[in-house]
Amino acid sequence: MQYQKEGIISKQLLAAATSVGANIREASAASSRKDFINKMTIASKEAREARYWLELVKESNIVNYNFDNLLNLNDEIIKLLNSIILTSQGKPKPK
Repeated sequence: MQYQKEGIISKQLLAAATSVGANIREASAASSRKDFINKMTIASKEAREARYWLELVKESNIVNYNFDNLLNLNDEIIKLLNSIILTSQGKPKPK
């Protein structure tokens, strides 16, 4: 049962985390500003989902690892993506 939980969570985490990069890559070839913003928004949402899965792994103690650095890095990625989105929309960045 433990292995099954690990497999499900690891697949979800891998899917969300790799989707961030895939959507950023797609955004770099966007056909319009709206398309760029949409792809970056999806990347931001996927980064938030990846954070959820990281939190779940951390709290469940399935893996004996200090996840704080990964969670902090993920938070920085989310902030960067949101800043890019706001700038692309012509909105001021939050302080």
